[in-house]
Amino acid sequence: MKSLPIACAALLFVARAPTDRRVVVDARISTLTAVPGERVTLEASGRSFDWTAPAKPGLYPIRVDSMVIQAFVLVPYARVRGEHLNGYRIGRYPAVALRGLAIYRPPAGFIEVTRENAETLVSPHFRLKQFVCKQAGGYPKYIVLNEALVQRLEQLLALANSAGYPASTFHVMSGYRTPAYNRAIGNVAYSRHTWGSAADIFIDEDHDGRMDDLNGDGRSTEADAEVLYRLFDDVQSSGGMGKYAATEAHGPFVHVDLRDRRARW
Repeated sequence: MKSLPIACAALLFVARAPTDRRVVVDARISTLTAVPGERVTLEASGRSFDWTAPAKPGLYPIRVDSMVIQAFVLVPYARVRGEHLNGYRIGRYPAVALRGLAIYRPPAGFIEVTRENAETLVSPHFRLKQFVCKQAGGYPKYIVLNEALVQRLEQLLALANSAGYPASTFHVMSGYRTPAYNRAIGNVAYSRHTWGSAADIFIDEDHDGRMDDLNGDGRSTEADAEVLYRLFDDVQSSGGMGKYAATEAHGPFVHVDLRDRRARW
């Protein structure tokens, strides 16, 4: 999908109208998702702008001074036919929201991931492709990505670096999961992964596909996941977090999510 030229993106700020929601932007690269026609008030660089999402789904970068807002117009959920969206298997979301909470209703829509936009930075240190579901299938792929999850991961990455654990990004072992894939691997129906609000992460600066040795014992074990878990738990007062040991399928990692209440395991 082609991005709007810079000049065209700027024109989207001109008209002011009643808006559906307000978003404060303070990072040099951030992500915004919206359904076609949705109106959003953006606050950036001390200014307030109204932006209306174009009718056609795709990526429409918005530039404000030195900041870039990666605005993704979603493919509406209503376009899912059966269990598929444009040939990509999504599966089925639960018919009843857990505890009646809005965060467990089907998502508003999906980001369409293509070969052309997969490398897009959705924040200063994370790319769109890192959150794609691991299920088989070619492009286009579709994901749900909660902007607040990306912000949380940036905060935790900064914390890890300040604590002396150098990391250019986190390896996202599992980000978004379609309900179909989530069910296939035996996970719970209301997993926050299926709403783009969870990530299984570890530091992998040597790019060997496993958690780096953080505690200095020369091995990659659950003890290294424990290092990150304790570090993150000191600052993450809400949401879910768990630490996992290595198995035959994967190395140790830490799970982080944006559920409605505090949970630790």
